[in-house]
Amino acid sequence: MSTMNYQTLAIEPQGEHILLVRLNRPQVLNALNTQMGKDQHDLWTRLTAEPGNTRCVVLTGAGDRAFCAGADLKERDGMTETVWRAQHEIFERAFMALMELPLPIIAAVNGHAFGGGLEMALCCDFIYAARTARMALSETRLGLMPGGAGTQNLPRAAGERRAKELIMTAQAFDAQQGYEWGIVNRVCDDALADALGTAEKISENAPLAVRQAKKSAHYGLQMDLATGYRFEIEAYNQLVGTEDRKEGVRAFNEKRKPRFQGK
Repeated sequence: MSTMNYQTLAIEPQGEHILLVRLNRPQVLNALNTQMGKDQHDLWTRLTAEPGNTRCVVLTGAGDRAFCAGADLKERDGMTETVWRAQHEIFERAFMALMELPLPIIAAVNGHAFGGGLEMALCCDFIYAARTARMALSETRLGLMPGGAGTQNLPRAAGERRAKELIMTAQAFDAQQGYEWGIVNRVCDDALADALGTAEKISENAPLAVRQAKKSAHYGLQMDLATGYRFEIEAYNQLVGTEDRKEGVRAFNEKRKPRFQGK
């Protein structure tokens, strides 16, 4: 994949197969502005179409204070309704592109994640959070409601009743609470280091198999069990004829580490 340069994102390859993406507006706690929405939509769309050698993505925030403080309210101050809706359309496309990214993506929540920042993390496959991180879907305090799939992803992670409580109260919670409620996978002393370590483990596995498994889990949850299982088998059967499947079986029988090529 060709070199990518963005105004609001820092792209840092980590070895051959891992891509580290930093939300890069630390002076405003990595707040989501219009340009960041455009940059993210472009990045997730390009990675979907042309992943190249990338097998796993880690998303984090620049600096040590925040993952993302939510939407940039200074930019939004005085916006007309028409401009606001147009901006949100950009955000919606970015969130959808993130959720539909075939590659596994881990959110390394290195600091606070509020509003759209938490929604962004929830759009990832799972979340590692720093012990000091605080999170909230705080939109109802601003006369709004979550608009980045927060009312969809939070109930799927924490259950309907807990999600309703957090959304309606706009209550902030810490990383340990997020872990206990099923929102956070791991509470970390160094969320980025732990996320990169897990990304390395994922990247050692067969990339086509990982992507098919992700797709099956993600879309299968939107179906009844029997239909979801049929979807799983369709995804499974796509792997039977791959070179990676043959290599995996050969490596097992030869008692060596497999060399997967994504073919």
